[in-house]
Amino acid sequence: MSEQQRRPSVQDIRDSISEFDNKLIDVDGDGDFDADDLIAAYDTDGDGSVSAAELAHIAKETAAVARRMGHEPRVAFMSYSTFGNPSGQWLGNLRDAVALLDADDAVDFEYEGEMAPDAALNRKVMELYPFSRLSGPANVLIMPGLQSANLSAKLLRELGGETMVGPMMIGSEKPVQIAPMTAIAPDLLTLAVLASAGIVG
Repeated sequence: MSEQQRRPSVQDIRDSISEFDNKLIDVDGDGDFDADDLIAAYDTDGDGSVSAAELAHIAKETAAVARRMGHEPRVAFMSYSTFGNPSGQWLGNLRDAVALLDADDAVDFEYEGEMAPDAALNRKVMELYPFSRLSGPANVLIMPGLQSANLSAKLLRELGGETMVGPMMIGSEKPVQIAPMTAIAPDLLTLAVLASAGIVG
């Protein structure tokens, strides 16, 4: 059997799976993913070892997804701390990721961090930080880890009734998407359209 005829193995699929996931969150509940909605991005390893370079890469790739969906990306690196208040651990990689984007002349989208959710999403709280580079509420949230991303997205869905699509696999060689066990027919259709249209993947 030639290489072209060989069916992909489980290992082939695993090797093509993405570097990170996205979740689309329909915040305003109108059934469309528009300018008021969010893309939450996170590393799939879930071990808390995401480097600054990986965070910067995730930000750039997810911003590109937002653009392909027709949105102008405003990226926020999520944290328990907003610009160092309160101080603590686990802030260095986020700050270094922002510095890497600062040094990249090819970056052409808004980004800021580290920020707590209210400082990234609430206009009144944002006014307390006039030096922030975001012109409006963030629509791309770079989550610090798998746990925080899943907890945030599922809390929004259960408490607020928002629609959530995903996880969407990003960064794979092929347009592979994995539907969650709770997916219903519209979810499967959405994932198929996003993958086949080249919006994600």
